Amino acid sequence: MIEKLGNLPEDCILCDLTSVKSKPLNAMLNVHQGPVVGLHPMFGPDVPSLAKQVIVYCDGRQEAEYQWLLEQFKIWGASLCQISAEQHDKGMTLIQALRHFTSFAYGRHLSQQNPDLDTLVKLSSPIYRLELAMVGRLFAQDPTLYGDIIMSSDENIEMIKCFHKQFGEALALLDSKDKAKFVTEFNEVSDWFGDYSQQFMSESQNLLKQANDAIHRASQLNISSE
Repeated sequence: MIEKLGNLPEDCILCDLTSVKSKPLNAMLNVHQGPVVGLHPMFGPDVPSLAKQVIVYCDGRQEAEYQWLLEQFKIWGASLCQISAEQHDKGMTLIQALRHFTSFAYGRHLSQQNPDLDTLVKLSSPIYRLELAMVGRLFAQDPTLYGDIIMSSDENIEMIKCFHKQFGEALALLDSKDKAKFVTEFNEVSDWFGDYSQQFMSESQNLLKQANDAIHRASQLNISSE
């Protein structure tokens, strides 16, 4: 599609909205000599406004010519994150491809085990209910889109293979029933997270409270409507 855009006005800002950046950005730079910027909105079409939403951007060419566009995103309430295309794609391998794949694999496993979902929901702690909701959310959306995201690069596949290897090593640790080694590795990972561990604990507690309140309100509305 980008290769068909060779006759744009010189002052036209050419940008994309894809979840990968290196290849589209290079393609845009090759077909257009005017201002070029790579964009990745970190939200879906169900978001009602840009308020508090993250938009990643990767500089391409003539940065000064598209600053007004970035400023407009800020006026609409968006939070901008500037990063190189290479850094972006490495980050998305973990943030998107690996996470979507693990949700796919977990959902696939659940469907093959075929538990009663009503029972699972009733037995769920707030954190598991939220995790289950995030997995179920994936399967309420377009499979082609998520297949494209996961399979968008060889790097994504290699990262998933690396995770598979790590998963196997963790499973071998359980098979060995070596609790001392488990605790040691757990603490090593905790040290790697550093101060983020407590920050994420606090954030997750707030999210869980909001999720619980929303679930309770929905339950009360259902009871009232019945």
